[in-house]
Parts: sequence; C-alpha cells; structure tokens
Amino acid sequence: MAKPNGSSIKDEETYEALRDKGYTKSKAARIANAQANDNMSPSKKGGKSPPYEEWSKAELYDQAQNVGVEGRSDMTREELIDALRRG
Repeated sequence: MAKPNGSSIKDEETYEALRDKGYTKSKAARIANAQANDNMSPSKKGGKSPPYEEWSKAELYDQAQNVGVEGRSDMTREELIDALRRG
C-alpha cells in the first residue's frame, strides 16, 4: 500500500509536521528520511542558531538578503520567517 505522500517518505509523521511548519516538500522529505535512517543521526533541533522567532527583524532581513529572498523589504517579520523557511 502506498503512503499518502509517496513511497519515498520513510517517516510520514515528521514529514507532515515539517510541511505544516512551511518546509518545502523536498526539504521535509530529506529531513524525515534522515531521521528514519538508523545509520544517520540528524539533529532534531537543527543547527546552533536560535529559531527565527528569536531573531530581530533586522537579522531576519539580513538573512533574507543573504539567501536572495525577493520582496523582503515589504515583508513583515512573520513573512520573513516564512520566506526563510520555504527557501
């Protein structure tokens, strides 16, 4: 029986949680599959940077500029967070 998001997703629960947070399909699949693989040990929390919710708007803007988010100058803090997570 095929899984709802395709047979390549090994951890559906993690995949869906990441998609709900705004991650792209491919990024959510990579993270979910890595966490389901016993030979890999990805961090559940991610890197050492604090979550975007703890960043100032100026820091979010600078990061958006670094990764090339278009329309960043008109975005609210929440929109910057969403755009960075989608990227």
